[in-house]
Amino acid sequence: MTNLLTRKKEQKISAITIFAIATFSLHFLVLLILLSQGLNIRQLSLRKPPNFVQTIDGQPINNLDELAREPQAIRQFVSKTMISMFNWSGNLPPQNIEEVAKPKPDPGILVRTPNGGSQKVTTSSWVASFAISEDFRKGFLSVIADMTPPEVFAINPNQAISAELVIKRVYPPVQLAPGQWRVGMVADLVQTKKVDGQKLITPFNKDLLVRAVDYFPSPLSSSSTDLQKAIYSSRADKLEIYEIRNLCLIDSYSNGNNEQANPCANNSFIR
Repeated sequence: MTNLLTRKKEQKISAITIFAIATFSLHFLVLLILLSQGLNIRQLSLRKPPNFVQTIDGQPINNLDELAREPQAIRQFVSKTMISMFNWSGNLPPQNIEEVAKPKPDPGILVRTPNGGSQKVTTSSWVASFAISEDFRKGFLSVIADMTPPEVFAINPNQAISAELVIKRVYPPVQLAPGQWRVGMVADLVQTKKVDGQKLITPFNKDLLVRAVDYFPSPLSSSSTDLQKAIYSSRADKLEIYEIRNLCLIDSYSNGNNEQANPCANNSFIR
């Protein structure tokens, strides 16, 4: 009788032990699965977004070369960035139909000038400057501030001045290295007095050095302000300008990537 009770007790203990071990193993397996999924999610969040190129018929295809960009896309990026940088209307870009009819005055943004003082640049210039590399942007904005007439922000129409960059030609990009190009632009900066229409025309012929970059969309797109959205959109082309030089008009842009053939290659507008 004693042996029978002892045997039943041992069987009961053994079943409980097996159940505990099985439960622990199952929990441990679930923990490993969760850790594996967490690592996979983190790798996906850190993965660079794929680059796409457009074919002639307008269909996007996945581009295996992350540094490749279409020549026309590079030219459009340069034109769009420079126009936004040098079109000074004295008003903020309209955000709705009401602002088209009655635009808001541009208060401007203060930046440092090369002589150590402070002067305003237009909001559109400041936003467009985010399409410029970070190490180049600060110095370039200083030059833009020095070029921007204070009358751009004048409330009195008898004093107000507007400016427009009139682009005559943007040359096809010349590849300097993988993901880097030189783009020539021939343009005039036209400043106009609003009271009498008198114009001041300044040649603006530049060589722009452009390179391919990564782009990450705004993580707060639903709650972002119009200004934040505009800043992120300036990087959406996955390109940035990292240097601007004075353009030598005798350069035919037929010399490939041989910069030594360009007699104006070292004539920098700003570095």
